[in-house]
Amino acid sequence: MQNPVLPMPCEILKVHRESGHEWTFRVATDAKPQHGQFMQLSIPKVGEAPISVSAQGEGWLEFTIRSVGRVTDCIFSKQAGDVLFLRGPYGKGWPLEQLQGKHLVVVAGGTGVAPVRSLLRHLEENPSFVRDVHLICGFKNEEGIVFREELERWKESFSAVYTLDSGTKEGWRTGLVTEFVGEIPFDTFGDQYAVIVVGPPPMMKFTGLELLKCGAAPEKIWMSFERKMSCAVGKCGHCRIDEVYVCLDGPVFPYTVARRLVD
Repeated sequence: MQNPVLPMPCEILKVHRESGHEWTFRVATDAKPQHGQFMQLSIPKVGEAPISVSAQGEGWLEFTIRSVGRVTDCIFSKQAGDVLFLRGPYGKGWPLEQLQGKHLVVVAGGTGVAPVRSLLRHLEENPSFVRDVHLICGFKNEEGIVFREELERWKESFSAVYTLDSGTKEGWRTGLVTEFVGEIPFDTFGDQYAVIVVGPPPMMKFTGLELLKCGAAPEKIWMSFERKMSCAVGKCGHCRIDEVYVCLDGPVFPYTVARRLVD
C-alpha cells in the first residue's frame, strides 16, 4: 500500500511568469487529481505548502503559486529541470455530477482563478458538458492579472465579464465582482443551474450574500477554501474549523456549509 503522505520527487518541466507575484510551474507526474483538488508541494529541509492544481494533462500537472513565504520563495528559485516533491492529491474537488447539464456560473477573484482553471479548461474542451458558462473574473489591478491568454480565449467560449477593482483596461469593467453578480440571468435558469465561487474569504463572503439577493439557492452554490492545511490527511488539526477539517471535508464545500466557515 502506498504511503499517502510520502512525497515523490518530480521534475519541473516548465516555468511561466503569470504576474509580478504569481508563477505557474508545470511538473512531471502521473497523479490524476479531480478538478479542484490540491497537492502538497515540498522542498526538503525547507517545508511544504498546499497548492491547488491549476491545469493537468497526460503526465503533468500545473500549479500557479503566489510568493507568500519561505517555501514558495524557495520554489520560485527553481527552474525547468529542477526537482519538486509532490504528495497527493487530497480533498474533495468540484462536484462534476451536480454541474453536468446545468447553467454554470463561476465567480473568481485574483489567484482564486487557479483552483477553477482546470475545470474551465475541461469545459472549454467539452462544451456539451454544461448548458453554458457565465464567468466573472476580478483582479485588484492590471498587474495582478493571471492566465491572460486563456482569459482572452474564454471570451469565445463563455459569457465572460472581466473586472479590475481599480484602474481601467480596454474591454474590462471597473469594480468588485459583487457589482456584476446582478447581471447573471438567474430568472431564466429555472432550477437548472450551479454556482462556483472562489477567491479571498471576504470576496467569497460578500459574493455569497449577493448571490442570495439575486435569487440563487444556497444548495446550488459551492466554494473552495484555503486554510492552513498542513498534513492534508486530517491528523494535525491546523485547518480545523469547529468540527470541519478543510483538508478532508473540502477544500470544496457546498455554501450551506461554507457560509459558516468564512472568517
